[in-house]
Amino acid sequence: MGELKVLGRTTSSNVMKVLWTAAELDLPFVREDVGGPYGGVDTPAYRALNPNGLVPTLLDGGVDGGVAIWESNTICRYLCNKAGETALYPAAPAARGLCERWMDWQLSTLAPHAGIFWIMNVRTPEAQRDPAVLAAKREDMAKALRIVEAALGTQPFLGGARMTLADVALGPWGHRWFALGADQGQFPNMAAWYARLQTRPGYQTHVVKVPLS
Repeated sequence: MGELKVLGRTTSSNVMKVLWTAAELDLPFVREDVGGPYGGVDTPAYRALNPNGLVPTLLDGGVDGGVAIWESNTICRYLCNKAGETALYPAAPAARGLCERWMDWQLSTLAPHAGIFWIMNVRTPEAQRDPAVLAAKREDMAKALRIVEAALGTQPFLGGARMTLADVALGPWGHRWFALGADQGQFPNMAAWYARLQTRPGYQTHVVKVPLS
């Protein structure tokens, strides 16, 4: 199938999604540290692959002499398409739509709030954190997660009875929410979902066991 290479640091939530997807699909890959403390995203060589200067970037040497794919959710879909038929990315239009709406929602609605909350909690020196602002940003993220909590009240996974890319897209942020102690018992359905995700070896390896940084 050709070598798959993931360019990106393991502590990136977007890289986590890609590595977890590859693990679920049993697709072998190699990974190179890029971004964050490793730098490399501003080099001409990297920008030629990914003009955004962000991670991850997927290099697939087995397609038409090699192809570079960027945007994490697109990479996850690409890997599923490459692997063939998989419940992770349903083929039926309705089931696929239920999956993809959460993938888009994660990018458009959850990520803007979750990213700020994460940066303020983890990457901002404690002396520079404003408790009032932090509480407000936590509530912004919680407001979005109430939609997830409601959906998980009627089904075990976001796409229905089985885990799909919808759960992969939101799974890293679910882990961060609970790992930071932000939940405070507010979302029991999400807590049960988080426990189910933790039974997946790929989630453990590429999300849960990765240091918060």
